[in-house]
Order: sequence, then C-alpha cells, then structure tokens
Amino acid sequence: MHDRRIDGEPQIFGNAGGLYKYAMTWWDHETISIWSQPTGRAVAGLLKRTELTLLPSQMTSWKNWKEAHPETLAMTNSYSQLGFRRQKFDTDFVIGVVLADQEKAYYYEDVAADTVLNDWVGEFPILIWAANDDYRTFLRKAEGETLTFQWEDGTLKDTATGSTWDANLGIATAGPLKGQVLQPVPSMTAFDWAWEDFYPSSEIYQP
Repeated sequence: MHDRRIDGEPQIFGNAGGLYKYAMTWWDHETISIWSQPTGRAVAGLLKRTELTLLPSQMTSWKNWKEAHPETLAMTNSYSQLGFRRQKFDTDFVIGVVLADQEKAYYYEDVAADTVLNDWVGEFPILIWAANDDYRTFLRKAEGETLTFQWEDGTLKDTATGSTWDANLGIATAGPLKGQVLQPVPSMTAFDWAWEDFYPSSEIYQP
C-alpha cells in the first residue's frame, strides 16, 4: 500500500493491464507513466524512477479483521456468491521491510514459530509479531530507548520494564511505559522469489 501523492498532489492510478517482473503495474492518469506495484516506483514514462511512499499495512484473515472491526463492509465477487470455498490464509510468504536504503525479508512461518522476533534492519531496531494468521511490524523504541520484547503467557512484554503491550496496536497497556506507542514500520508481503526479483540485494532472515 502506497501514498498516492506526488509532490503533495494526490494522483489517480489504474491497472495498466501488464506485468513487470510477473507483478501488476499501474498507470497514473496525469502522465500515463507505468508503475511497479510492489515497489511503488515508476518504471516507464515521464515520472520514471519516481517512488511513492510505502505505508504501514497488514495481511490478515477476514475472521481476524471482522473481530477487530465488526462494522466493516466488504465487496464480494461472483465466486463467493456461487458458493465456492473461500481460500484459507496461506502462510507461504515473506514479510518484506524496506527502511531507508536497507532491505530485509522474513518468512512468516519463521516469525510465527516464536511469535515475536527482535531484529535490526540496518540501523533500525524492529519488532515483528506474527500469530493466528496475522502479523505486525514496529520500531521497537519507546522514550528514546531500544526495547527487547518477548511473548509470555499470550502477552507481549518488554524485558526492560515488564510493561505489557497490545501486539495489534503497538500500545503499552500496563506497566511503567503505559500509554507509549510503537511506530509502525511499512512492510509488504510477497513470495520469496518475487521479493528477490525486486530486491536482489536483500538479506532474508535465517533463524
């Protein structure tokens, strides 16, 4: 998911109908430049090499989303209307993080195996939480301090103060850091081969 503003002006994008490295492309209505969907970078046209800002987002199951946001409405297609079986949450993907000029990817299943992963992407300390067909990525810093987190009895805690945190929102709910908020980190999901196509110099985390 990307911010669709260029130089502060919102742009209208459409599906260009072609693929770039086997991934969707967009076109902007103003310059008709062609954009790569995974990177948010223009690959052809007047705006070639321009990049949109990646925004924090998540990949989750409909069940999890509906429980958290019960008033949500969703568009359905003919497949669900005809009674086709809904697809299950597929865990065969990597969580890709790009911060400044640093790139790193994490297999969802590797993170979910321990629920919580404390790591670094370049100079940035990050926290990845993954469980129950869901995941979140945050900077693991609060009040200027780098924190280390653990998953204890179904609760996210930092080891320095013992504060408990809401893993979905990144907010400390109890303890000395109550009320502190972790900054979400923009991320994307992809098959490992697709991630390597677009970020060939990226490191892939190995537990």
